[in-house]
Amino acid sequence: MQIMSCRTYHARTVKQTLLRMPDGKSVFKVYYISVIGRDKPEQYEWAHCPHTQDDFEKMFLAGKQEGIGFVLAFPHVTKVFRFSPYMETILDVSEFNTVDMQPKDCSREDGSHEFACYAESAISADEYAAWSKAATVAEYIEFRSEKTDFPIANNAKLAAYWS
Repeated sequence: MQIMSCRTYHARTVKQTLLRMPDGKSVFKVYYISVIGRDKPEQYEWAHCPHTQDDFEKMFLAGKQEGIGFVLAFPHVTKVFRFSPYMETILDVSEFNTVDMQPKDCSREDGSHEFACYAESAISADEYAAWSKAATVAEYIEFRSEKTDFPIANNAKLAAYWS
């Protein structure tokens, strides 16, 4: 197996908001996440990127997203998680370029598909647990993940192990 080099990773939640879609039913919790300490902070940190969170919210509200779920919005990629209309105990996920909300393919060359980085995994786990415990959609919507800091101690351990 060939291991690709990985950049450092330390993410932080910088803001949360709730977006109620124009259809009057769909609701998404939005977690804005920055990956800090990398070169090109304009690509990874909300405080330095050319588009704003307000721009994102206007674009998202004008889009076609439907359902109940949450959004993990980084300056470079956005993932929309919704409880599946096909089987509501399943989370569906769609990936987009944040700047224009055009679909993004997160597939890998070997046929696998990116699930999530650390921040996405931790928040997704909290959101899924909240969904499973909630008796109603309204109760679920009230929940917010309190996790805000996501450092990775060593971003090269797999490469070191494999070599």
